[in-house]
Amino acid sequence: MIPKEILKKVKQIQIRSSRLVNDVLAGEYVSVFKGRGMEFEEVREYQIGDDIRTIDWNVTARLGHPYIKRFAEERELTIMFLVDLSSSGKFGSVRQLKNEIATEACALLALSAIRNNDKVGLILFTDKIEKFVPPKKGKTHVLRVIREVLYFKPEHKGTDISTALEYLIKITKRKTVSFLMSDFLTTGFEHALRITNKRHDVIAVSITDPRELEIPNVGFIELKDAETGEITLIDTFDQKFRREFFRRNTKNMQERKKMFGSMGVDLIDVRTDSSYVEPIMSFFRMREKRLKY
Repeated sequence: MIPKEILKKVKQIQIRSSRLVNDVLAGEYVSVFKGRGMEFEEVREYQIGDDIRTIDWNVTARLGHPYIKRFAEERELTIMFLVDLSSSGKFGSVRQLKNEIATEACALLALSAIRNNDKVGLILFTDKIEKFVPPKKGKTHVLRVIREVLYFKPEHKGTDISTALEYLIKITKRKTVSFLMSDFLTTGFEHALRITNKRHDVIAVSITDPRELEIPNVGFIELKDAETGEITLIDTFDQKFRREFFRRNTKNMQERKKMFGSMGVDLIDVRTDSSYVEPIMSFFRMREKRLKY
């Protein structure tokens, strides 16, 4: 039985996200995703005015007359959400936890998808696959997806992004648009990401809290690793330590961004201390601009 407060929270997220879809993302989703994929439809005889680039030279040679390939736009897309439920997602030092941001970002993008008659599916993962929701259409299905991201209790605490990517390839036959949502506080997934992005359109959504980059001067504090449980005592009075902490974590973020870029994986960089809407909008504007050239 799902608690009433969870159902209430899902409804609140739905109302807020639906308003954003209608007011902000109404046209961007269509211009970036819809109609970009093309499926082969038929071969027919060449007619004056046809684009010569569409000539099917094999058929032309066999029949002795020029023939062209005709394509039809793919009207239906499959949007997959791969959401990291490892314990580090339960952290947030400002307005929201990282996993709350992930839920709302999923809701915004999923509602945009069903508004355009696309399918939406979900993979929840830690260091194993925790839950798979097969892609379907419809408002009721999307509400289930939002509820699962918000309410599901994972069995494990760790992170293995490679496992999620390999599972995506295993359970999907056609190309998908896949949003990979994580704080990416792990390594070793680069090879799996490279392979997956050749088959699917993978978009990384990185969720970061400001305290993962910079620690304030508050004296001695204990830091607990959410995934391993390891506790470390640090002295934040130490200016050298704070500088090194910032330098190391900033460098890790920059290297991760560079890695995504080298693979052709777009990155949406979201922080817990600011709105997730603007980074998503920036992504759509960037995609739209790139498609024009």
